[in-house]
Amino acid sequence: MKTLNVGDKAPLFSLLDENNQTIELADYIGKKQVLVYFYPKAMTPGCTVQAQGLRDIKAQLDELNTVVFGISPDEPKRLIKFCQRDELNFTLLSDVDHKVADDFGVWGLKKFMGREYDGIHRLSFLIGLDGKITHVFNKFKTKDHHQVVLDVLNELVNK
Repeated sequence: MKTLNVGDKAPLFSLLDENNQTIELADYIGKKQVLVYFYPKAMTPGCTVQAQGLRDIKAQLDELNTVVFGISPDEPKRLIKFCQRDELNFTLLSDVDHKVADDFGVWGLKKFMGREYDGIHRLSFLIGLDGKITHVFNKFKTKDHHQVVLDVLNELVNK
């Protein structure tokens, strides 16, 4: 698993969202910063807390010209349930074949309760207007993820 780093060009992707609409990263490059966050499975406890945190700071993200895409290997029909249940106000994307996760270097071997399996590692990437990775979020707790993101975005604005 080779994870992308700051300065790397973000791989362009085209995925279905929770409404079965195609979303393309290329449509946002040069217009908005993009937070791409990878999470293992919709509607699980950690993923729910992480999504709710981002939902609750939507106004601040909008002010900072940042759009959020949550990516998991879930089918769109599960994503729409997640969006509706938790009143999510950002886009969830379906990466069933984990190609985009592979491209970002977040798909790989995981261990849980003594079992080994391949899956998504919980990482987030901030993509700048130029299409390059400006920050990799790899050290956070799901309940604090939104605040860590906001702190970095505010720091970038004040540079």
